[in-house]
Amino acid sequence: MSLTRQPSRVDQAIGQFDTLLRTLVPKAAQPYRPNPALQHEQPDLDETERKHAAGLMRINHTGEVCAQALYQGQAMTAKLEEVRDQMTLAAQEEIDHLAWCDQRLQELDSRTSLLNPLFYGLSFGIGAAAGKAGDKYSLGFVAATEDQVCHHLEEHFESLPAQDERSRSILRQMHEDEAHHADWALQAGGVEFPRPVKKVMTLLSKVMTKSVYRI
Repeated sequence: MSLTRQPSRVDQAIGQFDTLLRTLVPKAAQPYRPNPALQHEQPDLDETERKHAAGLMRINHTGEVCAQALYQGQAMTAKLEEVRDQMTLAAQEEIDHLAWCDQRLQELDSRTSLLNPLFYGLSFGIGAAAGKAGDKYSLGFVAATEDQVCHHLEEHFESLPAQDERSRSILRQMHEDEAHHADWALQAGGVEFPRPVKKVMTLLSKVMTKSVYRI
């Protein structure tokens, strides 16, 4: 007889609350991997460049808040154990991204978005609903979301001040991880979302990016 105790609903609720706090409280998230920005010196940015870099990193930080909530919601409702385990692993990598963006915002004398609690709640609900719909749709949603994140990151590569390799190195590692998550989701059986669905997702992501850049 197995002596391993399955987590109860109370255990799961405590874990979800702990993740929520680590996601939303500034400086609370602790990365599992070293921050790639540490390989580069602090760039010399004027005030306009600093504010622009901070706005972009704030968008990326909120994107990671959304990703963390999505993965947590999906892991809670996923049907297959291996899917739940992979969602949990992906969420750990997103914690790295979250912490790195937070650290970079501090270096830029800026802050995370005031809208993060709203986006966390919305994303958790979407993730839970996707998991309830079935693992193939949940995985398809991961792939479609990560594709969009990669597109945003590529735009930010070009938009960041040329000398800000500290921010750019964080985005490079994020891009590599997100592309891996998208590939895994499709290989694990995720459905390819139709173009109209992806278009709606793009419109929603634009609402997030435009609001979070300054707020």
